[in-house]
Amino acid sequence: MPKEFMFRGYTLEKLQNLSMDDFISLLPSRQRRSLQRGLSLEQRKLLERIREAKEQAERGEATKPIKTHARDMVILPEMIGVTVHVHNGKEFIPVNIMPEMVGHYLGEFAITNKPVKHGTPGIGASRSSMYVPLK
Repeated sequence: MPKEFMFRGYTLEKLQNLSMDDFISLLPSRQRRSLQRGLSLEQRKLLERIREAKEQAERGEATKPIKTHARDMVILPEMIGVTVHVHNGKEFIPVNIMPEMVGHYLGEFAITNKPVKHGTPGIGASRSSMYVPLK
């Protein structure tokens, strides 16, 4: 039996039924401050598009991917179950929002730098690589 999701003692259903002010009081201070200052225009548009996508999904219609640059958007309980494509500076990374992500920022799940994979030196890398045979 899978473990039931809990956020600060609240189940997912209770979180989704909480008012915005009650939910904000459960968040850590940085996220709480961010939401208390109000949502930016871009964040409001994202929330509206997520609500529209959820309505379309309930009706059984196909939905277009939701693309956004709002990496500073705090993940709210009403966003759960939606896939949002978050821009990482180069491309849009699909992020499927799950209950464990509540209270985090969208940008945390679309990494902006590619991990370095060291390999063999290429042409013109250094003087010492001049004697390394090329494949």
